[in-house]
Amino acid sequence: MPAKADPRGIEPADPGSSLQGNRPPIASPIAVPPAAKWLGVLGAMPFVLLSGIGHLNQSEFQGQTIFALAAYGAVILSFLGGIHWGLAIAGFGPDGDESRISGRLVMSVVPSLIGWGALFLPAAAGLLVLAAAFAAMLLVDLSAARQTRAPAWYPMLRWPLTLVVVAALTLAALT
Repeated sequence: MPAKADPRGIEPADPGSSLQGNRPPIASPIAVPPAAKWLGVLGAMPFVLLSGIGHLNQSEFQGQTIFALAAYGAVILSFLGGIHWGLAIAGFGPDGDESRISGRLVMSVVPSLIGWGALFLPAAAGLLVLAAAFAAMLLVDLSAARQTRAPAWYPMLRWPLTLVVVAALTLAALT
């Protein structure tokens, strides 16, 4: 029996086909969305650029460059915590009881506090604290994805970005 036509003119999907009529193929549930990839790469670029400039620049502006790197790191670390705040309030994952949601909300503000505190430390120490906090957030993100409290694709985005960020912060700290 032929499949019923869609009123929008889209043919039903053939189970053996990678294309579904006029619609694009459905992405794998673990594929990182293209916008997340590009925005992640663009977000990592200031880490690489500021770290490189700070490492190579031995002028009076080196301190400002390193502080700009630390400040950017604190902002992005806060953003990573905010992702978990958003996932918690959106009800992403199996959290049902109020205490588990409250725990996620509390955990989500910790990166902001660490990032802010790192700005008050001597430059090298602050950068190393930020690097350690980014590594710790990766562990939090991996755990959240394993527990279906974050999208399955999220670790695939976070791994390479975290490696770049931790390397850039560590290199700058060793300057």
